[in-house]
Amino acid sequence: MLKAVAARNADRVKSFADNWGYESYHTDWRDLVARYELVAAQAKPDRGEPPEQIELRRQVDAVAHQINDYLLELQQIGCVFKGFEQGLVDFYGKLDGKEIFWCWKVGEDRIEHWHELEAGYAGRQPVPEVVRG
Repeated sequence: MLKAVAARNADRVKSFADNWGYESYHTDWRDLVARYELVAAQAKPDRGEPPEQIELRRQVDAVAHQINDYLLELQQIGCVFKGFEQGLVDFYGKLDGKEIFWCWKVGEDRIEHWHELEAGYAGRQPVPEVVRG
């Protein structure tokens, strides 16, 4: 059962990562926010927002919406997104009767690690051979 669930979810998450390009969205968002802040700091309040600032705000909002859609889709399939920097996604599961997270990281072809719920990334351990099947 783990094999089927893990493979299905890992394939879906990998597909999201590949197709959505979440890393580029995150980078784009940070770059856009930095540009927006620079333009906003130079704007004269008595003249309102300049067109460049309005356009940058629209772009920031659009990318933020795409990121939120990505995170919502992950949540809907039972994933816990752990952050853009490392590209980690956890899936609730059980191992030897104990609640755990199956752990996937961008660049991995399948779920090959797990950790206890409170252990985090530092507690990642390889999935036992008997479970891999």
